[in-house]
Amino acid sequence: MSPKMKRLSGKAVISILGKFGFIIHSQKGAHVKLRRIHSTGKKQTLTVPLHDEMDAGTLLAVIRQAGRYIPEEQLKAHFMAKVKQ
Repeated sequence: MSPKMKRLSGKAVISILGKFGFIIHSQKGAHVKLRRIHSTGKKQTLTVPLHDEMDAGTLLAVIRQAGRYIPEEQLKAHFMAKVKQ
């Protein structure tokens, strides 16, 4: 049985990504751009919608986007619900 994604708001996702060093760079409407500067000096940018509760597909897209910069296992710990056995 694969773990289910948590139901998260945009603010919660921004908070989680903040733990990985991303900070709010700009906002246009309901979309927030987060950015961090890698140790190589390269800018890493993510876009997160400020929804009260993100649809599973939207959340998956944000996770995929973040997966370019953050190892998948580290992301899963924050975005996947713990499975009861």
